[in-house]
Amino acid sequence: MDNHEIIDQMETPLKVIIIEDEAVIAQLLEYHIQESGHQVLDVAHSSERALDLIHNLQPDLILLDIHILGERDGIEVGMIVKEKYDIPIIFITALSDLDTIQRAKKAGPVSYLVKPYKPDDLKAAISIGMYNYGNRNSKKSITLKQVNIHALSPLSKREFDILSDLTEGLTNDQIAAKQFLSLNTIKWHSSNIYSKLGVKNRTSAAKFMAELEH
Repeated sequence: MDNHEIIDQMETPLKVIIIEDEAVIAQLLEYHIQESGHQVLDVAHSSERALDLIHNLQPDLILLDIHILGERDGIEVGMIVKEKYDIPIIFITALSDLDTIQRAKKAGPVSYLVKPYKPDDLKAAISIGMYNYGNRNSKKSITLKQVNIHALSPLSKREFDILSDLTEGLTNDQIAAKQFLSLNTIKWHSSNIYSKLGVKNRTSAAKFMAELEH
């Protein structure tokens, strides 16, 4: 089964709001979301417009750029969504530094999408994000021991930590910053993780972890 088949099985049609201040990127996001079978309810370029749309339209998913126009940035908007609404957020950012990741995590995003992105990156972010959201309330703490019972070969503690970051939706750049490792080292570990789990990519790794939570 290839990456497209796995992603297609994981998706259901969603009503999406895009919050992105760069018009060209917003248009591309809208096109790729619709191409994936989802509905874009509206697009906002500022924090004020974003909060109005979220309140009035109640989407299934919010794609939220960290740097937007208005009095609040995307993370502040995300914090408001976390406090007032039960709507999953995928943060969009050109930044992958550790400080941004740690601040963004407080808003409880279900995944991240780093610019520039490819259409498959968006599909994977949505798939992983909705899996994370769907399992959040019933989620139990998965241990390294539990993973290794079901893995083809046992994972190390470092590999388990990277697997956890992968299934949270962090990109390789973000994981490298968080784990204080080089990007090439993260890619090497990721390849080993997929081999040990018997999966092909991060989307199917997320599915592997989600199945352990039930």
